[in-house]
Amino acid sequence: NSRKRINTSISTMSNSIEFVKDGASEDQPAFSWSAATIAQSIGVFCLAGVAEIIGGWLVWVAIRGNHEGKKPWWFALIGSVVLMLYGFVPCLQPTDSFGRIYAVYGGFFIVLSFLFGWLLDGDKPDIGDVVGGSISLVGVLLIYFWPR
Repeated sequence: NSRKRINTSISTMSNSIEFVKDGASEDQPAFSWSAATIAQSIGVFCLAGVAEIIGGWLVWVAIRGNHEGKKPWWFALIGSVVLMLYGFVPCLQPTDSFGRIYAVYGGFFIVLSFLFGWLLDGDKPDIGDVVGGSISLVGVLLIYFWPR
């Protein structure tokens, strides 16, 4: 097995918390995908994308505006709160690989950005956007679900 088991202990005054890489320990097997964890993971990627894009869009239209002009200042405030909450969403992922999760999220973000740009501002994706977004999504799914 190519997985490395890394146990790190953090001691506080009277508590000891043990973190185990990829959910593996002497008593617990390494993480494996199921239909439920795949659905959870894809749902979390989509939730993170919606939160980041909506939060960013609210800030954008308050500062720069769109075809309808600038929005009130409180759009930026609400957008900032949504972006802060977005930071916690990836913690709901069923795996522990921070770098891989954020890399894979990038592909979802690309596709969702095109869709929300079309929905919110009428910027219809062209063929290059569709092909590039599809390639990125296939690429990140390959990265994420590659057997390890």
